[in-house]
Amino acid sequence: MLLVIGTVRMPPENVSEARYAMREMIEASLEEEGCAAYSYSEDVLEPGLVHVMEAWRDREALDEHFASDHLAEWRANWDRFGIHDRDLQLIEAGKAQKL
Repeated sequence: MLLVIGTVRMPPENVSEARYAMREMIEASLEEEGCAAYSYSEDVLEPGLVHVMEAWRDREALDEHFASDHLAEWRANWDRFGIHDRDLQLIEAGKAQKL
């Protein structure tokens, strides 16, 4: 299992406008084979900070995601939303257990 975890920033006044595009990105990504989880979360304490969490079956699934039309469309909107300071980490996870 591969995890993509991190944050992106955008001007707080752009979050409402970006929310629809984020929802479309999440829904399309969750339909991809090999996507176990995909979410964006607004930080409660820091306006404009968005937390990213993705879980992928393997590198092949993640690479297919990177080549997807919906990811290209999402990235094409980054300037419009003012998305910057992208800080994402790829983590290879072991066996998961329910807590």
